[in-house]
Amino acid sequence: MLNLKRIPSGAFVMGSEGFHPSEAPSHRVWVDSFEIATTSVTRGEYGRFLGATGHHEPRDWSKAEFSNPEQPVVGVSWFDAIAYCEWVSGLLGAIYRLPTEAEWERACRGTNEDLLYYWGNEEPSTIEYFQGKWNGPRSVAAWRPNKFGLWNMGDNIHEWCQDWYAADYYAVSMGRNPTGPLQGTRRVSRGGSWRHQVKASRVTQRSSIPPTFRYTDYGFRIVRSS
Repeated sequence: MLNLKRIPSGAFVMGSEGFHPSEAPSHRVWVDSFEIATTSVTRGEYGRFLGATGHHEPRDWSKAEFSNPEQPVVGVSWFDAIAYCEWVSGLLGAIYRLPTEAEWERACRGTNEDLLYYWGNEEPSTIEYFQGKWNGPRSVAAWRPNKFGLWNMGDNIHEWCQDWYAADYYAVSMGRNPTGPLQGTRRVSRGGSWRHQVKASRVTQRSSIPPTFRYTDYGFRIVRSS
């Protein structure tokens, strides 16, 4: 059901200087090892969850542009993503959850702290795959993976993270396994969007929306502590 890659424990420099203020200050973070899905949850996988639980359908579930079972599921709120994690946890007998923001960035970076994007420093505007108008998200794993063997870490859809969002959190972040602010009004998301003119985001780029929102460029991937 799940294809997971183990991300080894280690320290890395999280955040950046000279871009959006919410990405600063760059700071060294240690993250314990964890396993992360190689792709975001697909529509086909989410459909099995709906059939098993009777959970309500995502936004625009019946529209043709979101009907491919190999597309990432979109139109899900943060709470929908949590419900899916809880269902998988019960099904497989282990704890599955959303990644923390630090885990997501660690996984996205691969093994190189100097990359702007998960594939390198080449701007997405120069890459043929990202050109033109997309009418919906592409199938998962349609382009090359990063150094950890993870697909779409920064393009196609925004992915929900576990953390509450605060623009100034990096100034007070814990140095080991940070989990974000204790409270807030918006949840962190990472990654790019098929709807945007620039469809891929930098490794350190942050975004957020309220956890009840359901946008058709929002989905998620799951992790398991190792």
